[in-house]
Amino acid sequence: MSASDVCNKEVGSTSKSNDDVCEVIGKLENICTTNNEGIPLVCAKCGKEGSEVTNTCNKCKMVMYCNAACKKRHRHLHKKDCEEHVKRAAEKDEKLFKQPPPLEEDEKLFKQPPPLEDCPICMVRLPTKETGSTYMGCCGKIICCGCIDAPVYDNEGNEVDDVCPFCRTPPCSNEEIIKRYEDRAALNDATAMYILGIYYSTGEEELPQDDTKALELWHQAAELGYADAYYLIGNAYILGNGVEMDEEKKALYYYKLSAMGGNIKGRFFLGIDEEEKGNPERALKHYIIATKDGCVESLESIKRLGHEGTEVDLFKAVQYHLEYLDDVRSDQRDEAAETREKYYELLSNFNYQSLGY
Repeated sequence: MSASDVCNKEVGSTSKSNDDVCEVIGKLENICTTNNEGIPLVCAKCGKEGSEVTNTCNKCKMVMYCNAACKKRHRHLHKKDCEEHVKRAAEKDEKLFKQPPPLEEDEKLFKQPPPLEDCPICMVRLPTKETGSTYMGCCGKIICCGCIDAPVYDNEGNEVDDVCPFCRTPPCSNEEIIKRYEDRAALNDATAMYILGIYYSTGEEELPQDDTKALELWHQAAELGYADAYYLIGNAYILGNGVEMDEEKKALYYYKLSAMGGNIKGRFFLGIDEEEKGNPERALKHYIIATKDGCVESLESIKRLGHEGTEVDLFKAVQYHLEYLDDVRSDQRDEAAETREKYYELLSNFNYQSLGY
């Protein structure tokens, strides 16, 4: 029911208070001046307009008053709408930013996460480094860089170019790739949700830039067990993208969830945070865990700590890192890494001016 409908409904009444309400409502409908939040700069009680109307409802923040007296007199008329605004805001927060269960004690926080699954083709443990694998939207498989770069053959032994090494699906346009991700996300594919969230966050692949949509997708992916999504939610609270900035509580909370799920960036951040807070022992625990999962930066951080026993800890960390490398390496991956390194080196040394750029 609109504001005009309310006035029409009360037209038979002789109550002066109702007349006053209808008069103010009429002014509200005709006013176009608003503040930065889009709230009309007009007193909801007396109808006064302009920059002097600065007193906002303390609960819903959706109506303005010229002074505390008007706010008090209008309270009983506004109460129902105020409660409805507050309820809707709470429902929105609950839907978009639902908090997972409270974190357990340090025993869970400092527990080594399980390693990533094996590549479905070569059956060697997937590396934690993002460049070490590729998600295939056609079949939903995560393929290691070695198998991505290796030649693919058909049933007759002929080499086939530009097809998925797992399901042999040929390449497609960017629009079709997005459609594949959306189809996979509809099947509760957490990785597809995570990647779509990145595209919405950055506005890439011709998708509109939408931080709220990105957060929705990352929360869905995280609830399905995709720990990297928690890390990006933490980043959103650090930067204030789609949410109010909250570095000390919410960002740290989501980084902890990402670390417990195996995200080495979140784990490394926790180490830095503890180090800056003057807790080298806790920082070291985080760095050691990150090192076991292939975080080279953690080795430098352990060396930098410089407290008693660091040399022993650094030696252990190096051993852990070597064990990780042994788990994830293969001749095929080494060849792919060498090829990619030469390719990027070629790009960096290329003289674009020779082409007129």
